[in-house]
Amino acid sequence: MNLKVLLSITVATAFSASTWAADWTVGANAGNVPWEFQDATGEIVGFEVDLVNEVAKRADKTVEFVNIPFNGLFSAVQSKRADIAISSITITPKRLESVGFAQPYYDSDQSLATLSDSKIKGVEDMLGKVVGVDTGSTGDMWVGAHQAEYKFSSVSRYEGLSPAMLDLASGRLDGYISDIPAVLYYIRDKPQYKVVARIATGEKYSLMHAKDWESAALVNDIITAMKKEGVIADLHKKWFGAEADPDSSTVKVVDVLK
Repeated sequence: MNLKVLLSITVATAFSASTWAADWTVGANAGNVPWEFQDATGEIVGFEVDLVNEVAKRADKTVEFVNIPFNGLFSAVQSKRADIAISSITITPKRLESVGFAQPYYDSDQSLATLSDSKIKGVEDMLGKVVGVDTGSTGDMWVGAHQAEYKFSSVSRYEGLSPAMLDLASGRLDGYISDIPAVLYYIRDKPQYKVVARIATGEKYSLMHAKDWESAALVNDIITAMKKEGVIADLHKKWFGAEADPDSSTVKVVDVLK
């Protein structure tokens, strides 16, 4: 029997009733370019959407994507309202206390973005300045941990990159700290912005799920196969226009972090 992966796109901040039940419900913050976002037709697309669709195809599962603010993804998988959550989610020791992850498939850091004509040249220039972050993100955590060092005047929190960048453009923010691949993708055709600092945090992204999710081992085995076949490296080339580092977790099979 041919597998048909069904995609039901729910553009809302909460789960809604569906006329059919997918095998896997996938929570995603659908304003997170290039990982998961809506294209001109309203379809949710992106690096992680392609990845999940391929995993589901190989597992002979159907999937439904549901748009959830980033901070709500954690309770969604813990309560099992979502089987999987994606949104460039960093694996951290604190998160591993309450949720599980497949092996990582992307290595990343944070970044500081400003307007191109800003006098800010690095994080050290943010003394007394307004910084923007995504609510509950690792950028949010980094700012909280370094408040005493950099003495930001205030922190503005957002549910996604686009509204933060709009506030940066309007002058409501002096700088925005977020995942560097997403910011670089967003500003590639917007010369009014620039990344002035890469903030080394050594992050690794993966699919998040409940600790006792019955499909966890299967999904991880599929990701291993996709790495060995070069499938995830091909997704990197498709979405970022560059080859993945051969030593990165996009290419190399690595252990599940626990």
